[in-house]
Amino acid sequence: QVQLVESGGGLVQAGGSLRLSCAASGRTFTSDAMGWFRQTPGKEREFVAAISWSSGHTVYADSVKGRFTISRDNAKNTVYLQMNSLKPEDTAVYYCAAGVGRMAAWRSYGYWGQGTQVTVSS
Repeated sequence: QVQLVESGGGLVQAGGSLRLSCAASGRTFTSDAMGWFRQTPGKEREFVAAISWSSGHTVYADSVKGRFTISRDNAKNTVYLQMNSLKPEDTAVYYCAAGVGRMAAWRSYGYWGQGTQVTVSS
């Protein structure tokens, strides 16, 4: 089992920044990929970014490239999502996930956090 706890969401104006954190505990060695997804009511969960614990390899959705940065601190078992130049369309509940395989596919992830709300006002 892997437990994930997100933090750092909130309300920010367009153009602002937020940093999300995801603290992982438990059998984290079973899940090399750590991903961030987001979801708004009535829409499917959308891939945002992912990183490999072992290699540091990163993958980003086109919609956030150049604005968001995913990073990890292996000593703290924590993954971060730095979000800059935020837009109203970034408003969503953001979920942290742990898994293996294709990093951009939600089906690769077997463990999910509870989610944290990010609201960007125009």
